[in-house]
Amino acid sequence: MTTTTTSPLTPRDRVAELAGARIKGYQPGYLADRPHAVAAVARLRLGAGQRPESCLDLWDLVDTSPLHIPAENARVLSEPELERAENALHIALTLWALHQQSRRDAGMHEQGSRGKPRGVGAAVRRMMKPDEIDDSLRKRLVRAGTAPDLTTLAQRLRDIVSLLRRERYPLDYALLAGQLYTWQWPDGPDRVRREWARSFHAWQGEKDSGSADD
Repeated sequence: MTTTTTSPLTPRDRVAELAGARIKGYQPGYLADRPHAVAAVARLRLGAGQRPESCLDLWDLVDTSPLHIPAENARVLSEPELERAENALHIALTLWALHQQSRRDAGMHEQGSRGKPRGVGAAVRRMMKPDEIDDSLRKRLVRAGTAPDLTTLAQRLRDIVSLLRRERYPLDYALLAGQLYTWQWPDGPDRVRREWARSFHAWQGEKDSGSADD
């Protein structure tokens, strides 16, 4: 009999998983115009670009309690890990709410895949014309990637998300939450920038729903 062992979840994995779970708890209800979900999105949206400690009203919505409980196949997080996880979840969830606000036709959180990349880099590339690099959009991505601190990064990502909202292009917010967690560690920004660059180049075009060819 063969025993299969599962690799332990990293703190980044747990942050991404929790972000996805939190959004899945709100997004279907928002699309269905359920009052509790609509109210939650409205509250979360107000925290976009702000630090978690200045948004006490959102603590019940950005609920990080699962990270304080020992999980199967995952160790207990340290205090520095918890602080960074809380920051990442706050930014990811509030940006998603900004992205989703008043959009009832589709969820703006969408898990990416190899054939459908949904990272920040791919999302920016998607807003450009095929075979053409829009320098203003490219500079927005570069400015986000070179943000000197997490607060500035959140604010610059907010600018990108506002453009994505206008175009109705989704983003993988679970992936983003994990990247925001990584960003806060030594060498983290370099790693995230590389991930965004790969995502940018991975975008090879996709037939959008509602196009004339549908």
